[in-house]
Order: sequence, then structure tokens, then C-alpha cells
Amino acid sequence: MASNTAGDIAYDVLETPTLDSESPNLLHQISEQGGYAYVSMSVLAAAGDLRAAEATREMAWEQLHSGPWHSVLPVWRDAYSMACLYVAKLHHRAGDFGEALKVLDMGLIMGGTLLRQDLHAAVEKVTAKASELRVSEEEQGEVIVGGENAYHEAEVLGVLPMKSLSSKIIGKRSALSLEGFLCDYFMSGSPVIISDCMGHWPARTRWNDMDYLKRVAGDRTVPVEVGKNYLSSDWKQELITFSQFLERIQSSDCTSTLPTYLAQHPLFDQIHELRKDIFIPDYCYAGGGELRSLNAWFGPARTVTPLHHDPHHNILAQVVGKKYIRLYPASLSEELYPYTETMLCNSSKFSLKVDLDNIDEKEFPKVKDLEFQDCILEEGEMLYIPPKWWHYVRSLTTSFSVSFWWSNCGGSPAS
Repeated sequence: MASNTAGDIAYDVLETPTLDSESPNLLHQISEQGGYAYVSMSVLAAAGDLRAAEATREMAWEQLHSGPWHSVLPVWRDAYSMACLYVAKLHHRAGDFGEALKVLDMGLIMGGTLLRQDLHAAVEKVTAKASELRVSEEEQGEVIVGGENAYHEAEVLGVLPMKSLSSKIIGKRSALSLEGFLCDYFMSGSPVIISDCMGHWPARTRWNDMDYLKRVAGDRTVPVEVGKNYLSSDWKQELITFSQFLERIQSSDCTSTLPTYLAQHPLFDQIHELRKDIFIPDYCYAGGGELRSLNAWFGPARTVTPLHHDPHHNILAQVVGKKYIRLYPASLSEELYPYTETMLCNSSKFSLKVDLDNIDEKEFPKVKDLEFQDCILEEGEMLYIPPKWWHYVRSLTTSFSVSFWWSNCGGSPAS
């Protein structure tokens, strides 16, 4: 009987049916864009040359960073996926499942749509093989996500922005019906907190268990933000494994380190096991439109999303932890000093400097007396944010949230 070793398992090759059938056409498209060197290297990569496979990945990577993301030709995104599959297949054949999984994740994060089915199938197979070879670790007690941060909640509440929870508190409805949501909030473009609507989500219990998160996603590579927020000069992005990210969250009590935040990432398109833990709320079908994006927001206490607005309807589901959220209606946009630059036109200038606290009234005189609504979004609650409403978000504990963006037919009633 064959033993269960890396050498034995390595002979089980990764199957890539879409790549096999689509590669001739894809290579033709790449050559039409001047990618002759890529095409030459890909032939060697398909024959099993790891150096050639890495070279094709590097060539495609350079094309992905040749200009603004929206200007990158789709063919180069598919070329990057193709290269990632070639590299992953060779690492898998050598029994290096960790490296194969990392490369496949990069293909899912940065690549195009043509080969996503092959990438997901390969991830499933490599993950299974890695689990077979993982050395059994000594049993440990269950680690609760954010358990230690909860002790600091009172301290965090004491440093909320000035006037917090002293103005108009966002209304809350328990188990709000779809008809009630449509008539009372959606049509009028009014925010509302919805409670008692997530009890059936497996995520409500599973995502509080650090061991579960490590087991289903620990080896996966994810993009994270490091720094105060995306408008700060110290802000940067990194690629780390989910286990490394969880370790940073557990050590986040040290206030001298910059927070690490998994923010606005389509995590559930990448890691299907986590997608099975949540459900799209019925409210997201209001207006007869379609879901635009489904993103994860996961980080320690004190992470901040600066004051900004988004173009779509938004349900923010608070699965783990608590967040402070402040909202300003779209009608106050001019008074909130939006950036004039195209890339930041949905963000506020004064939010960058002061996080809504200690506002310089000489520089931003219009802000002082503006009315707003705010709340502490508790674990198990959802917040509806209408299109173009300005919102500021601060985590009070370790927090794992999911945002559902959707648009409705014929435009937003609130726009």
C-alpha cells in the first residue's frame, strides 16, 4: 500500500480543463497585444519548465501594473491567471502545496474571469492535499475572536468623535419585513438598523471561533491594509496569509503598532467556505436590481474608515464585534468638503486630518453645526446606508463585517 507522503501525493496532477481548451485562443489574443515573449515562455511553462512559468507570471504582473487598474486590458488579467495555474501545477507536482496555494490565490485576487473555475477547483484540491499532510497540532482551548479586545471597550468608547451619540440616533427595527423596509426606508432613502435578522447565519457562531477561521482559511493569501486609514501617509498594502492576519489581530493590544485591516475585499469570491456561512439579505433585492459587490471588513479595534460615500445601496452586516458609525445625508455633500480629485471625490478632506474630532473650525467652518445620525452597530445587527450618504466607521472591538452593495432598476429612489 502506498504511504501518504508528499512524494506519493505529488503524482496526482491538477486538472485545468478550461485552461486546456482556452489556451490557444488566449495566447492568440496575447500575441495580438504584443506579448510574443509571454507566448514563447508559456509554451515552455506548459511543458513543465518552472522558470518559464515564473517568467510568464512576471510578464503578466508587469502588464497589470502598467497603468491605472481600470485601463488594464482584460486579456492580461487572464494571462496572469494562466501563468498562476502553470506555476501552481508545477509546485503541486513537487509536493509544495503551500506555495501552490499562494500562487492560486494571487490568480484569484489579480487575475481575470476566464480561468476562475480552474483556479477554484485547483484551490479545493490543493487545500485537501495540504490538510492530508498537515501535522496534527496539540489540542487547544477555543480562542474567541476579539475576546481580549472586549475588555478595552469602555476605553474605546471614551475616545469617540466629539458629540457622538448626542444627536439623532439611527432608528432600530426588529425582524423588519421586506414590505416595511421598502415603504419606510428604501423608498424614502432613510437609514435603519435591522436586528434579529442574522440568527440563522452559520457565521454568527463560526466566525467567533479563531480555530475555525484558521482551519478553513489559514493558508490562504489575502490583501490587507496597514496604517491608520487609506487617506493617511503611513498607509500601505500587503499580501499575507490569513493565519498571519489573525495573529496580528490577536496581538493588536499593542497600540504602538499600526493596525492591519482586511478592508473592502471580495473575500467570499476567493474563499468559498466562508461564503457558505452567510446569506444575502432579502432587503438586497429591493428595487428589483442586482447585487454589485459582497465585501469583507475584518480587523482589530480602532480601525477607521474615513468619512466617504458610495454610489450604491448598502447593507452592512455586523457579524462579529461592534462598530461606531456616523452618517450625514447626501444633501450635505458640499458642507463636508469632498476632495476635488477624481480618485478621492467620494472622501472628505477634514476626515483625513481629524477623524471628526477636534475639527479646525477656521479651516472647515461649515462642519461644526451639521446634523448627523449615528449609532453603535451591535453584533448580529445590519445597517442600511442609502446611496451617497456619507459615513464614518470606527471599530470598537475586533470586528468582522460584511457589506452588500446593490443597485435597483431605473436608479435609486433616494438619488
